[in-house]
Amino acid sequence: MSDAHHQIQNLVHRYAELIDLGDFEGLGVLLADAEVGSGEHPGALSGADAVRDMFTSTTRRFEDGTPRTKHVTTNLIVEVDAAAGTATCRSYFTVLQAVPGLPLQPIVAGRYHDRFVRGEGTWRFTERRFFIDLVGDVSRHQLVPLPSTD
Repeated sequence: MSDAHHQIQNLVHRYAELIDLGDFEGLGVLLADAEVGSGEHPGALSGADAVRDMFTSTTRRFEDGTPRTKHVTTNLIVEVDAAAGTATCRSYFTVLQAVPGLPLQPIVAGRYHDRFVRGEGTWRFTERRFFIDLVGDVSRHQLVPLPSTD
C-alpha cells in the first residue's frame, strides 16, 4: 500500500474515531476544508464551525460526552492521482449503538464518497458525501430525523 493510500485510510478512520468520541470540534477541524453533505440532497456545508455545529445539532451525546456509537468503516476503495495531488475514496459504514434500553445493534448503514487533495505533503478532505442505505432505530442517536430510504 502506498503512503498516500495509508494517509487517506487514516483520515477516513480518524473521522469514525472522532465522532464516536463525541469530539465534534475535532470533526470540524478534520473536515474544515471539505464540502460535507448528503449525497441525495445537494447543498453541502463547509468550514470547521459549520461542520461542528451540524454534528452538535443532529447527534445526541450521553453523560460520558459520546454518542455511545461505533462507526465501522469498511470496503475502502482508494484511487490516487499522485501527479495531480488528488484522490477519491468510496467506503461503507455501519453504525453500532448501545445505550440503556437499547441493546447493541446496528442503527444505520450506508456509504461515504470522499475527495482529497495533497498540499505540502499532507492529505486532507475536500469533500465528504453520505449516502444512507439502511436505517434501524436511530431514536437514541439522532436529534433530528434521518432522510427516508424508501
